[in-house]
Amino acid sequence: EAAAILHRATPNSLVLMDEIGRGTSTFDGLALAWAIARHLLSHNRSHTLFATHYFELTQLPQEFAQAANVHLSAVEHGDGIVFLHAVQEGPASQSYGLQVAQLAGVPQPVIRAARKRLAWLEQHSADTGATPQLDLFALPSDPSDDDAAEAAAPAAPSALAEALDGIDP
Repeated sequence: EAAAILHRATPNSLVLMDEIGRGTSTFDGLALAWAIARHLLSHNRSHTLFATHYFELTQLPQEFAQAANVHLSAVEHGDGIVFLHAVQEGPASQSYGLQVAQLAGVPQPVIRAARKRLAWLEQHSADTGATPQLDLFALPSDPSDDDAAEAAAPAAPSALAEALDGIDP
């Protein structure tokens, strides 16, 4: 689909791109998303909404005056989040991936393990000053998965899951 868009979009086209490059390694995906966004801006010049989690793409308005950053507002309450669905100028100040996973019903042990791993990744990134590209097929460099057994334990069913289980088709 991206190839078709890049070959056919015109200045009169409305292009909606969602999470381009997310199905590959971090740097490959980022490089691909960046190049596609730049091509749409410089070559196709189409009206484009480019939804992405690659924060690095927020630098494009510095190179292209016609580019702008916007995000959807959200309000945090404790460990939870409420999405307000209001478009605001500028890039998002943070990611809400763990809160979204929690809203989607990911078991709490998995959320806790993810929070610990996120803290480790953020610390590692701060210590080295860089974000390493990981080999998708290599063994993890930090095999201390203390929460592996806890994460594998079944979570208590939610009220919604119990209600759905009680439905007789």
